[in-house]
Amino acid sequence: MKLSATATVERAVEPPSTASFDFEEASTSATSQHYPRLVGDIGGTHARFARVHSPTSGAREVARYRCADFPCLAQALQRYQDEHPGVAARACALGVATPVDGDRVQLTNSSWSFSIRELQDRLGVERLLVLNDFTALALALPALCPADLRQVGGGRPVPNAPLALIGPGTGLGVSGLLPLPDGRGHVAIGGEGGHVTLAACDDEEIAVLNCLHRRYPHVSAERALSGPGLENLYQCVNEVAGFVPEPRAAHEIASAALDGSDCASVDALTIFCSLLGQVAGNLALTLGARGGVYIGGGIVPRLGEWFDHSPFRQRFEAKGRFAPYLAAIPVFVVQSEVSPALIGASRALDVMAA
Repeated sequence: MKLSATATVERAVEPPSTASFDFEEASTSATSQHYPRLVGDIGGTHARFARVHSPTSGAREVARYRCADFPCLAQALQRYQDEHPGVAARACALGVATPVDGDRVQLTNSSWSFSIRELQDRLGVERLLVLNDFTALALALPALCPADLRQVGGGRPVPNAPLALIGPGTGLGVSGLLPLPDGRGHVAIGGEGGHVTLAACDDEEIAVLNCLHRRYPHVSAERALSGPGLENLYQCVNEVAGFVPEPRAAHEIASAALDGSDCASVDALTIFCSLLGQVAGNLALTLGARGGVYIGGGIVPRLGEWFDHSPFRQRFEAKGRFAPYLAAIPVFVVQSEVSPALIGASRALDVMAA
């Protein structure tokens, strides 16, 4: 099948085993009617879709589309269905980069907006579940295999302890998993931690954040810890130094920092990693995430070993009397080729109430 230029085909994602997920088992008879499933992971830049044909089939026919190529989610879904014809889905689960509260959904960093009820009618599915994209990713964390992760410092995860999740991409996603009693698994947290107030820890960061305060009435973590946030940091680093730089996209700033060709880019990415360490450490303390902190999103996995040697880990642990507590907590960069949130979205149909 020939795909359009707007689609990228990705490899299949295998489902988690029951043991690795360790959620309360959903009744097979109750969930079997919900197959095949259409699942999606919709961010501010890309929308990823796949089909799940059975509890053991994994995510198949995975494709990625640029959100900017479609006026709305419904048309992107239609393109996917046109390019991947097959048995009609009986259920659909979509992780979206925004809070979900009621029928009307407006993505935070995209113009896409839709009614859940109207989209369900258009898809013709028996059930449509829409949840935050990082809640979906959190549901997949226990299923990740060692090849999907790169550890950055810390020791071993504590069994049956909370897990934290943070991820800079088009925005800043935050979630976590809290353990159920008696080791029966975890419950995913839905929240908007990416919009907490950002704080500085040294003179350089104070100057940069003061620059951000002149631009925005509220400097949230997302204003610095995202693709647009990295661009903000680059502009402010130059402004503090007395320069007026040409605009640069986030990927250009990251590339120039990684090859060392531009000092302002190096400074911007260094501050980015430092601030991310601070916010991730705060999240670890808030959740008591001794089971590990996971970093998703589209930016950090591309930094490779540069990130490992950045100030991230130092700032993550720099919490005074609780530095030893944080030093023991492992941090894992999620580097799966395909978003695990697709499997997490499917799993949400089993563990979240209709």
